Amino acid sequence: MTYNTLDYTVKDFILTLTLNRPEQLNAFTVEMAEELVHAFDRASADNEVRTIVVTGSGRAFCAGMDLSVDGNVFGLNEQLRPTMEDMETKLEQDDIVNGVRDTGGRVTLAIYRCTKPVIAAINGAAVGIGATMTCAMDIRLASEHARIGFVFNKIGIVPEACSSWFLPRIVGISQALEWAYSGDILKPDEALAGRFLKAVVPAEQLLDEAYRIAAKISSHSPVAIALTRQMMYRNAAQPDPMTAHKVDSLAMFYTSIGSGKEGVASFLEKRQANYIDTIDKDMPDFYPWWE
Repeated sequence: MTYNTLDYTVKDFILTLTLNRPEQLNAFTVEMAEELVHAFDRASADNEVRTIVVTGSGRAFCAGMDLSVDGNVFGLNEQLRPTMEDMETKLEQDDIVNGVRDTGGRVTLAIYRCTKPVIAAINGAAVGIGATMTCAMDIRLASEHARIGFVFNKIGIVPEACSSWFLPRIVGISQALEWAYSGDILKPDEALAGRFLKAVVPAEQLLDEAYRIAAKISSHSPVAIALTRQMMYRNAAQPDPMTAHKVDSLAMFYTSIGSGKEGVASFLEKRQANYIDTIDKDMPDFYPWWE
């Protein structure tokens, strides 16, 4: 599939997913949302992809929702009056999917369910959905040109893209609320101090650093990485560690008789491991355990 708003390039098991509307500062649209959902689901099932790097074309990462479009700028159907019961019972119906559900949230849910680690390389402005979509990504790097803003309250709306679930887990509830209440545009050092970013990297080194991290991850077992990603996100949200123990036990059992055999052998033989397991053939039967 070709995309109108994205560039999808795979090399050395690393997918570079580039938001590609540079003249509009990669402003987010309903079309971009649909393409991002497709791209993350596609990458999740693609054995040639082991790690994903997301960045922006030109001088911005994503300047937020494109507010220049006609009608409801968020792509919502203003004729509807949805209820929480609708969200519980009709979530996958077309009128709810296309007219009610937050498009940014559909993207971050696609990232959340993805089997591959996701690294954000924030090269410029990341405002609104440009900031919240990165909350679902595992590692966030930024250049000195980045500007990050959770600006929703400033324009009379609320944080979206499931960020009320992700952001407090990253920076803590107090910091998350301060950033949301104020709507301030954060410089990279402020986002780093708030533990939103792993590092601030010179612009000319940003993608190289993202690729360095991605290459290290991509050298490991795809099955072990996929399980680890979902275990961390899902088990950390459980009320009791016994839930994690049950999942850990099955995951440890099946990886120990799968990719773990090569891992142990390579350690004992003092050589680089050569993992040949794949997501489509070697995920244990208990996955996905949450369904």
